[in-house]
Amino acid sequence: MLTSTMSKDAPFVDIPDGITLAQAIVDTVRDPLLVLNQDLRIQAVSRSFYQTFQLAREDVRGHLLYEIADGQWNIPELRTLLDTIATDHAPIEGYEVDREFPAFGRRIMLLNARKVFYEEGNHTTVLLAFEDITSRRAVERQVQELLQEKDMLLEEMQHRVANSLQIIASILLIKARTVQSEETRLQLEDAHQRVLSVAAVQQHLHPTGRGEPIETAKYLSKLCETLAESMIGSSRPISLKVYADPGTTVSRQAVSMGLIVTELVMNALKHAFPGNKPDAAIGVSYKVAETDWKLTVSDNGNGKPDASTGQIKPGLGTSLVQSLASQLDARVDTVSDSHGTAVSITHATFKSKRPKAEEMLLS
Repeated sequence: MLTSTMSKDAPFVDIPDGITLAQAIVDTVRDPLLVLNQDLRIQAVSRSFYQTFQLAREDVRGHLLYEIADGQWNIPELRTLLDTIATDHAPIEGYEVDREFPAFGRRIMLLNARKVFYEEGNHTTVLLAFEDITSRRAVERQVQELLQEKDMLLEEMQHRVANSLQIIASILLIKARTVQSEETRLQLEDAHQRVLSVAAVQQHLHPTGRGEPIETAKYLSKLCETLAESMIGSSRPISLKVYADPGTTVSRQAVSMGLIVTELVMNALKHAFPGNKPDAAIGVSYKVAETDWKLTVSDNGNGKPDASTGQIKPGLGTSLVQSLASQLDARVDTVSDSHGTAVSITHATFKSKRPKAEEMLLS
């Protein structure tokens, strides 16, 4: 029976037939691999290198990398990198070579290199690996082209949606002006305002791009500017201000928030100020604490009757806000008294209470 006198920690170079074993390991590697000596001459070559670049042993072994394949690898930047790794410890990570190879056409090769130090002797070698990423880059280009095409189609769709909403809003307004029934006229005007609100939300989501986070404060501010221009104008002395913490949200959540804000602002404009109020104000507040948030729309109007007394019935707007809040996994709380009304949409752990008027409206 044969026994080994070597310890478990014996260096690789002490193993009998170590060179044969090393060559076998090199040949096992699927991607092309070269072993260069400290003078950057090719010492060992993997079988896959010969097969990939269709070269013979005598054309590779003992030659400088820059000399083989009619100087195919004689690239100034690559020479600089290899000279650096030969004199320093810095590796080569992901260096791309895009070349037309005589044997098989254009290829994109990814090169990685490491310097190897040995326990005995002062010599070193460099392992140089080649990875063909031509197919990967082609797929990446195709994906990028498809994304660009999708963006163009999405932009066209958004443009068509915006035009359609404007047309629908105009038709509703024309119908409202021609009907005889006051109740029908009010319903058509209400529908007209809701269509405009959807158009406003869609308009301010448009510039965000595909799947990009939306800056909540900027989004709410622009939305409220549009609402103030279209629903308040210069005819009524009512201010509409936004107080929002910095942060971002996803498009789906922003849509629901925008529709909620629009609905609550519309309700405040309709019901909070039946007469002229010199300091009439509506405030939109968005507070964030980690994953929790609270969206509040408040006014300093006359308040509204308590629905529990039967003086007022929940309308379409209330049902819409409740439904949108449910989609956001949030609850709706309303506080109303003679100093005004505040409706809060709370996600998670915030304690809901109506913000002070001076905090919300007069700052």
